[in-house]
Formats: sequence, C-alpha cells, structure tokens
Amino acid sequence: MTVLIGVSTLVLGGLAIAGWVAAVADSAPNLNQRSPEVPGGNSQVFASDGSSLGFIHSTLLRTPVPGTQIPTALKHATVAIEDRRFFQHGALDYQGILRAAVRDVFNGGSTLQGASTLTMQLANQLYLPHHQRDLRYKIIQAKLAQQLEKAHSKDWILDQYLNDVPYGTVGGQTAYGVGAASQIFFDKPVSQLDLAQSALLAGMPQAPSEYNPFITSKLATKRRSDVLQAMVKSGYITQSQADVASKEPLGIKRNAAYEERRQPYAFDYVVQQLHERFCPGRPFTASCPKVDQGGLKIHTTINLQDQQQAQSAVLSHEGGSGNPAAALVSIDPTNGHVLAIANTSDYSQSSFDYATEGQRQPGSSFKVYALMTLIHDYDGDPNQTFYNSHFLAQGWLPGYPTYSVHTAEQTYQGNIDVTHATIVSDNTVFAQLGVDLGMNKVDATAHAMGITTKLDGNPAEVIGGLTQGVTPLEMADAYATIANGGWHIPPTAVDKVAFPDGSVVNMGTPPKKQVFSSAEAYEAISVLKQVITNSGGTGTAANYGCPAAGKTGTAENLENAWFVGFTPQLSTAVWVGFPNANTPMDNGFGGTLAAPIWHDYMSSASNGYCGDWSQPSSQWQGTAFTGPHSGGSGQNAGNGNGNGNGNGTGNGTGGGAVNPYYNPQLYSQPPQGPPQVRVPTPRTGVAPPTGFGTGRGGGGGGKKTR
Repeated sequence: MTVLIGVSTLVLGGLAIAGWVAAVADSAPNLNQRSPEVPGGNSQVFASDGSSLGFIHSTLLRTPVPGTQIPTALKHATVAIEDRRFFQHGALDYQGILRAAVRDVFNGGSTLQGASTLTMQLANQLYLPHHQRDLRYKIIQAKLAQQLEKAHSKDWILDQYLNDVPYGTVGGQTAYGVGAASQIFFDKPVSQLDLAQSALLAGMPQAPSEYNPFITSKLATKRRSDVLQAMVKSGYITQSQADVASKEPLGIKRNAAYEERRQPYAFDYVVQQLHERFCPGRPFTASCPKVDQGGLKIHTTINLQDQQQAQSAVLSHEGGSGNPAAALVSIDPTNGHVLAIANTSDYSQSSFDYATEGQRQPGSSFKVYALMTLIHDYDGDPNQTFYNSHFLAQGWLPGYPTYSVHTAEQTYQGNIDVTHATIVSDNTVFAQLGVDLGMNKVDATAHAMGITTKLDGNPAEVIGGLTQGVTPLEMADAYATIANGGWHIPPTAVDKVAFPDGSVVNMGTPPKKQVFSSAEAYEAISVLKQVITNSGGTGTAANYGCPAAGKTGTAENLENAWFVGFTPQLSTAVWVGFPNANTPMDNGFGGTLAAPIWHDYMSSASNGYCGDWSQPSSQWQGTAFTGPHSGGSGQNAGNGNGNGNGNGTGNGTGGGAVNPYYNPQLYSQPPQGPPQVRVPTPRTGVAPPTGFGTGRGGGGGGKKTR
C-alpha cells in the first residue's frame, strides 16, 4: 500500500508539473509576437568614391557576414564543441534538458545550467537576453527554439548564431559574431581563417574572457585542442589534421580596423551631422545608438582627390613649428556637398577642427553681406553708389563714441563707388555703407546666405568686428549662395545612409531656398571677380587664370587672414592664423597668406574646368543708393596730404604725418575665448585651442582689415 501511495504521489506530482509546464508555455509569447534583439552593427563611413573612411566608434563590434563567407571548418568546429548532434536532433536536446533540470534542483532552483542546443542559444540571444535564468525561462526558451526551427533551416540558424554570439572583448570593445571576432583577434576577414584559427574562435563563446588569447594564451591553446578533438570525434577532421593544427601558433594579431579612420576631421564632421539628424536635441558627446551601433552604411560627399589637394595646399604654405595654422573647406555650390575639409593640425595631437569648429574674426570677407544687402534690399548699384573714403575719427557715429575706422594702409581715396571700395577693400566706405543699409538688414542677409553665428547688429560687424567669430565652413557655405545664382543650400557631408533592413535615407539633396535672383547674384559676381582680376585688387594672388570671384579678409593686427572665393563649381574658404591665441602674423593679410592657398587648391581641384557664369535671362537694373553718409563731401579726410575733389575723383594717396587722432588702443578686436563646441565621441587629446571660439566683444572698434 505504501508503495502504491508513493507511486500515486509521483504520478500526481508529475501531472502537476506537466500542467505547470504547459501553462507556462501557453502563456509565453510566440515568436511572431516578439522582436529580435539583434546586437547592433558597426556603422561604416565611405568616401564619395566608395572607399572606406572607417567605422564609427562603438563599444560593440559587429559586422554581419553571409554564410557563404564563413569557412566550413568554423561551422563544423562550432557544432562539434557546442551542439554535436545539431543536424540530427530537433530544436531541443531532451537528455540535456533532463540533466539541466536535475542540476537546477540541486542548485536550489535559482539558475539553470547547460542543456541548450544552438537553436536554444540563438533563441536566448535574440529574444531572451535579459530574462532571469530559471526553469520558467528554460520553458519559454524551448518554445521559441521550436518555433525557430519550424520557421528556418538548420543552416540559417547556424549562420545567424555565428553572426550574433559574443566572442570576447579587446580594448574595451566586444566582438559579436565571427565577422568582428576574426578582425580583432586575427586581423583578417573571417573567410581567410584556417582550421587552427577556426577552432580557436569556435571555443571562445562558452567563456569569452577565460579563453581570450590576448589575456590567457595557455587556456586558449588548451581550449583550441579540445575543439579540435571534438571535431575528430564528430568525424569532421582526422586525428592527423587535429595534431597538425594543435601545433600551430595561435596566430593572433591585434587589429585597428575598427579604430582607424581616414580623414579624421572630415570623419568627425560626418558623425556630427548624423547625430544631428538621427538624435536631435541630444548632447553631441552622448551616444546615438541608431548611428553608433546601427549597422549603417554611410555614403559621404567627401572627395578624396579634393581632400588630398586641399591638404597639400594648406601644408605647402603653413603649418610646422613656429608657423601659423591654416584650414580649408570646399563646397559644391550646386548641391551643398562638402568636398574637402583640411587642416594643418595633427589629429593625434588635437581633434579640434579649425575648418568646421574654429570661430575667428573674418575681417573684410564679411563685407560681402553688405554688398548683397545693397543689391538685393535696395536695388543699389555698386557702380553708381558713392561714398567718401576718409578716416572716421571717434564720434563719427552717434551712440558709438569710441568707434573709429581706418584703412589698412591708412591712405584714402576720396569719393569712390562701392565696386571700387570692394576691390581695394576700403573699410571706411563699408563702415558708412553698413550703417546706412541698417546692420539688422546686413545681419539678416548673412544669416539667409548661410552664416549660423549669432550676430548682434554691432556696426563694426560689416568690416569683421563680430562678437563671435565664424568658421570657414560657414563662409564657404554663404559664398556658395552667390556662386549658384542666389540659392542657399545647407551644406551636407552625407549623401545617403543605408540601414541594415535595406531602407535608405537621402541626405544629399537638402532643401534649398532662393535668397537672391540670378541677376542679383550675377551683379555681385561681376564685382567680386575684380577683387581677383583688377591690378589694384586685394585678391590678385588667388588668380589662377580662370573665372573666379572672392574676397580677402584680414582681422585687426593681422591676427586672422582669410580668402573666400568661388567658381561655378566650387566655393572655398581659407583661414590662416595662430590657433592658440590672436597673435599678429608677419605680413598677415588675407591676400598674402590665404589667397595663395586658395589659388593652389582651386587650380588643382578644378580638374581643368575653366568655365564662366552664364548671363541671366533678365538683366538686373540698379540705381544709385543714397544714405546719410553716402555721396561726395568735396574733401578728402585721409591721413596726410591726399587731395580730393567734389566729384569723387580725388585719390587721397598723398603722404604726410600719421593722423593725430589715430590711436591703436581704440581699435576693438573682440577677444577669443575657449571654443564652446561639442566634441564628438570618442575624440580625445589636446583640448580645443584657446584662440578659437566665442568671446565678449567690445563696442566695435575700427578694423585694420582687407
């Protein structure tokens, strides 16, 4: 009777357990109700020619590869050591489950060990990575594994497993899948692994840290031997093959493929644009998983040939010990594509990018925004609008008692038109013009053309006295608005982004907005051409024999030199200066230091193109603009004995003593404090140079600019 009661109890207990198992399985979600948690993949960046620029930094490394690229030896080694009867049994190994259940009982039911087939491991990896490891978990895992086997072939399951399982961590980066693991452990594609290397890799998922060959080579070697013997037992290789493979060195080699990046400054700008697009509002230093671990294929607009020519141009003139630094940005004005970003700096020493992050005073290159305001807002003809070129002493402008303005040479030309004032870069004419136009209008024009820096209406802005500087990228973008006939197209370094699911996001055709008519742009081009071609122009050093237009810029005390110019195909900005402070440069005019760099780059990057702008279908008709300060005064207020007459033909270039009202201490250069910029992860190294960034400007002093 006692035996019968015991048997009955066991039967009833078994039925109760079976009922509980069935209830758990029934209540568990089905495969089609869950989304797989596939480990993120590394996002790769490509140049415009399709060549790789590198991978976006991530602590997770994963490069999925098709099963056809995974060596048969690696597949066999994995099956032999992880699930020897994988191709014979179904989704579950019932003997293994029973053994694991017994262990669970003796362990107090807190965890469950072993018993997992490759299919069950894949189900766990994809659908249950964060689930508590208990008997309930095992039941759910078994259910999902069975559904996986019904939905997919054994080969698909094995390939998916090999692409998702973690293989270990090197340098803080964990490799998921054989594609990444082969690279970080052997420095080669997985398709090139031999038998010994395949066996080493196959043995790692069970204990990635314990069997990491860079950490414990002896344990890794023993584990490799165990895998080879498992392959012999499974009939995949002979004992002789296993013996030969066991004697081979581990063959491990550190790989930097996931760390190295070509053109790192351009690369960082690409990452910045991706973060702004896919993680808007999030601090740039924060992670953006969709980008960093999204497995994206990012096709950029960066032209490696232009990039090389830009780098060569800046380095051939500047850089090196004791010399100023230089930066260049070049944009295709027809579509806003950023083609080249170059610096004389060394990225290994500083990741701060002068070209896209360096905010410096633009000097007279900012006068172009007043020229465009004159043409567009007032239909003012630069050839018919006259101002008197003369020293503007303190008090000339009510409300700005210390604001005085002089020319770079401190010589003056009497009454001249705005076209000529642009060619010779006369500060005094543009200071008066800016006030008459209204600095709010000039600032609005600058912003509409592409300047993103905050402007505050300071009258000194028209000749480069900004509270906060501008970057070469901003200037190249803004000038491109003239080059393409009046349309502003936001700059983009990203053409398109391909996602793992096959979808594509197009970023290469940003929305454009018309700022000027083609006739207005053509009028400005005709003026700016003469800066380069006129013998008295400040930008003659930029002339490479083809139609081009542009403007020089030199900040106070020769501390920043600029040349920004364009052709129908390229808009390029060049800056030269000392990066860590506003330090005067020898002969540091924009036409002397920046224009030659622009010349060298444009003459090579144009690739033989020497075309001119087509005349617009309708001709622009302007009239003389008049304002409180415009027109001839009948006298020359130059710094010496220069003479002028009432009809504006005086040359004002006579010699004489320096004007007694000139006081260099009254010329305000807004100081440049530390840059307030976002540094992309994982950029490290020297802090951004202190000479860049925002600063608190004074009331706007006279500028020694050209």
